[in-house]
Amino acid sequence: MDVSVILPTYNERNNIVPLIEAIQHELGAAGMSYQVLVVDDNSPDGTGQMVREHFSDDDDVRLLVRTEEHGLATAIAYGLHRAEGDCVAVMDSDFNHDPAMLPQMVKFLEYYDIIIGSRFTMGGGMEELWRYNASFIFNFFVRIVLRTQIQDNLCGFFTIRRDKLLAMDLDRIFRGYGEYFMHFLFLAWKKHYRMLEVPTFYRVRPHGESKSRFFHMLFSYTLTVFKVRFGVR
Repeated sequence: MDVSVILPTYNERNNIVPLIEAIQHELGAAGMSYQVLVVDDNSPDGTGQMVREHFSDDDDVRLLVRTEEHGLATAIAYGLHRAEGDCVAVMDSDFNHDPAMLPQMVKFLEYYDIIIGSRFTMGGGMEELWRYNASFIFNFFVRIVLRTQIQDNLCGFFTIRRDKLLAMDLDRIFRGYGEYFMHFLFLAWKKHYRMLEVPTFYRVRPHGESKSRFFHMLFSYTLTVFKVRFGVR
């Protein structure tokens, strides 16, 4: 496999099929071998069933349903341990992250260890202006505390060479919700991994509701920044 794409899902019934089809189209058009791993936390809306009905192993789509553990970060880790590709891509399942970016982000791994989708490089952004401004300010705070030059520490859209990923402490990284991404990038920075940020633009999700809760996330993410900075597990 050239690339394994990890899609953590929870109640994404209306998004998951068109998203997988878009991924297949983009990677297939680029001539890349791939597998798509859908890690579903037993969604009550039937997300897993939609995947079963529309895809089979012949489509290079594998459904992994978790019934005992839940959460974004652990779902990603669950998929990563089962990935077979030389490189791994992780993206949201709500079309926040553009599948058209995947071939470029995989290709750049010939020269870098990690490629990060960034809303804060030239060409990046978000349709929801208030979320963009809030994220911009928070990322500025993160860079000051962690003393890194990474522009977007919260995006969660990335590709990485699998050997570099397996060299990291995955149990330390993949905990919580989006907090894992700050741990991941900071530890990669400390390991002197070669990182490149490419512009990504967030559009409003076409279906369903976001699982993010602003004030809860603000408190949790702020606490995480200081934990990361001072090595608190």
